[in-house]
Amino acid sequence: MKEKHLARKYTSGGGSERIETLPKEVSPITSPLPLVSVVIATRDRPEMLREAVDAVLSQDYSGPIETIVVFDQSEPDKGIEREGDHRSVRVTTNSRKVGLAGARNSGIRSSAGEYIAFCDDDDYWLPGRLSAQIAAISAWPDASLATTGIRVQYDGETFDRTLDAELVPMTALLRDRHTQLHPSTFLLRRSLLDAVGLVDEQVPGGFGEDYEFLLRHAKLHPIVNVAAPLVVVRWGKQSFFFRRWETMAAGLTWLLRRYPEFEASRRGSARVRGQIAFAHAAMGNRRRAVRWAASSWRRNPLELRAPLTVAVAVGLVRPDRVMEFLHNRGRGI
Repeated sequence: MKEKHLARKYTSGGGSERIETLPKEVSPITSPLPLVSVVIATRDRPEMLREAVDAVLSQDYSGPIETIVVFDQSEPDKGIEREGDHRSVRVTTNSRKVGLAGARNSGIRSSAGEYIAFCDDDDYWLPGRLSAQIAAISAWPDASLATTGIRVQYDGETFDRTLDAELVPMTALLRDRHTQLHPSTFLLRRSLLDAVGLVDEQVPGGFGEDYEFLLRHAKLHPIVNVAAPLVVVRWGKQSFFFRRWETMAAGLTWLLRRYPEFEASRRGSARVRGQIAFAHAAMGNRRRAVRWAASSWRRNPLELRAPLTVAVAVGLVRPDRVMEFLHNRGRGI
């Protein structure tokens, strides 16, 4: 009997269009179910790490899962290791450049799964994360990465943040970072990873390496999204990037140079420039802050980070108060 097909369209960031022919009734998970390798990069957060590992072990995904915990600049805890064909946990150390990107790449290089998933050590997954993502990415054989929404926890409050889209093209990522597409939601298809490359270890201070990784994937392949909050992300002082303004400014400045495509998105370019401006204002670099704010405003007069930067630069409001206001609403600068 002939198989019925459904034509699906994907528009890449460059505007080129491809038509893909897929089975109308796609069986989302093949049998036997593929091995998923979970990479958890960690540094000095033992209690949160154990929560993250336990959440991976509690996934309702019926296939095998190997968890690789990569200790970066901290002593490995062999006590969390676990043997088993269906669920295993093993510990290793970062053998590459120190930092989050190198730790993630060390885990990728140590993994064997058909799919590779990330989880930060201060986050944890809800039980249906992997099964939902495997089903979604199986419907798009050309997709290299899948994401989900997040459930933000900050100062006793909880906010769900999801993106109502099945596919996320590069044009959308240039326009808006979509912070709900958090690295703890990433699921990678190994067979396409060589073409895309590993996480970039040269990003200054490692700030924005996840955003750069998304942009690089979207430039080459579809990014599939599950519009449900399936990962709990805890914002707060435990983050290694918590109000590190100098690192933020350096990382985002590098990103603008790396991706000249931002200039084709006035809204996106204004957004990133506004973030850089705010970081400089928070550091007390008034002239740089105003200069970046002006370049942001020229690209988009509606970009609110520009006047907010000026308010911080002249002392009308403290940067910490701004960040507290945004975080209490599940948002960042």
